[in-house]
Amino acid sequence: MQVQELVGIIPWTFIAQICNLFIQMYLIKRFLFKPVHEILKKRRAAADAEITQAEEAKAKAEAIRAEYEQNMQDARQKANEILDGARKTAAIQSEKILKEAQEQSSAMKKKAEKEIAQEKKKAVNEVKGEIGDMAVEIAGKVIEREINEKDHEKLIDEFISNVGEVS
Repeated sequence: MQVQELVGIIPWTFIAQICNLFIQMYLIKRFLFKPVHEILKKRRAAADAEITQAEEAKAKAEAIRAEYEQNMQDARQKANEILDGARKTAAIQSEKILKEAQEQSSAMKKKAEKEIAQEKKKAVNEVKGEIGDMAVEIAGKVIEREINEKDHEKLIDEFISNVGEVS
């Protein structure tokens, strides 16, 4: 009966297995690791390219945002300039309107003063005419009769009362 060894090393089998292991490692390295390594390189390059593109897109977005903010600032400044111009124009127009109104009121006042002066002169001339008529009338009455002191006072009183009525 032969006893079988459970664990044993056969030198020719051991050498064949080690050679087999080296051949498998060479074949795996040549046909598996190199292609896998190339695929990883390509993926890394693609990822780097995407990162670069993302950074460029971010830079462009920042530039666009800065331009937008500058445009908004310019628009605000222009709007403020337009408002200031409108305020100045409104102030100038209001001053012009006030000046014209003052000139018109001044002209109307002068015209009214002239009319009052003319009416006053006219009234004075009419009073003078009436006073003259009364004086002539009194003189006529004095000539018609001889006046004593009492009649003279009466005529003066009548003259004064007539003058008071006229004025």
